[in-house]
Amino acid sequence: MARLFFLLSGEHETLPASELKAVLEAENFAFKTVQKIDQVLRIEADVECINAIKRRAAFTRRCTLELFQCEAETTAIMKAIRSISLEQVLGNEENFAVRIRRVKEYSSNVDTVLLERKIGGVILHQTSGIKVDLENPKKTFLGVLTSGRFVFGVQLAEILPKPFVERRPKNKPFFHPSAMHAKLARSMVNLARSRAGELVLDPFCGTGSTLIEAALVGCRVLGLDVQRRMVRGSIRNLAHFSVEPEGIVVADARNPPVARVDRVVTDPPYGTSATTLKRSRRQIFEEVLTAAEGILGRGSRVCLAAPKSLNVRLLGVALGYKHVESYFIYVHRSLTREVAVFERV
Repeated sequence: MARLFFLLSGEHETLPASELKAVLEAENFAFKTVQKIDQVLRIEADVECINAIKRRAAFTRRCTLELFQCEAETTAIMKAIRSISLEQVLGNEENFAVRIRRVKEYSSNVDTVLLERKIGGVILHQTSGIKVDLENPKKTFLGVLTSGRFVFGVQLAEILPKPFVERRPKNKPFFHPSAMHAKLARSMVNLARSRAGELVLDPFCGTGSTLIEAALVGCRVLGLDVQRRMVRGSIRNLAHFSVEPEGIVVADARNPPVARVDRVVTDPPYGTSATTLKRSRRQIFEEVLTAAEGILGRGSRVCLAAPKSLNVRLLGVALGYKHVESYFIYVHRSLTREVAVFERV
């Protein structure tokens, strides 16, 4: 077990850390949470878990092997950096860089550029035959200032946002204004604890966002939609990203044409830019949860998005599910989503 820390996206207060933990659970990595501070999660886990997080997580930015943490004050930081053997950390690498990131406005009295130089100077003093390379370093040391603390270590992976940007709704061949963004769709797949090889069902597949994200983490995917044009559009989008589904079917979510699936991940229509076929929002969510119960095994999970006003977590519990967690995401003035996770009991 190694001490690791992760720099998280600031797009939501709690979702990024929960998504990261869900990835670890889905990939069967044992871990212990050490500390959660603003945009940083510190854990103890097998360092191999970094590969899974890099491959799956939507709201994690950097993965780091922790060397120390201390008070976010220059004197304390320099004392801590001098107390560790950096030559052993660097190994045979020829060059390095030091990067300091400040979360929000924390520790505004600390000059990050000056701190990078000071830490770099200590590293150069402790080692021989090694140089600073700010353009293409072989090893990057990362320090994060947040919540009055400074966390420092060796960066093991960086998760770039570009692939998610390339899969934004407007960048797909078939567009619909109700389409979910790739990052949120991926996080929902992860919150459902979806595993490679499992069959993930989206009974309101729309433009295929959820199916694409589930397939990209190794799941088998099956999509349903009652509207033929949405099915055709979803097929186009999946083909664009080289995703081969188990099927994309014109079907009613109330009667899914499948006997068993492993996970259900979906964003049902709310009646704003997506049609509800004259059914109330409550009816739609009652129907999809009731139908899901009949095709999920015990312990399997449903992750769905709903308008906050619906109180879908209470609806799920009333239908016999265990409510695992919920996250509220502001979309615009008239819509805040509740992303809710349920377990079939």
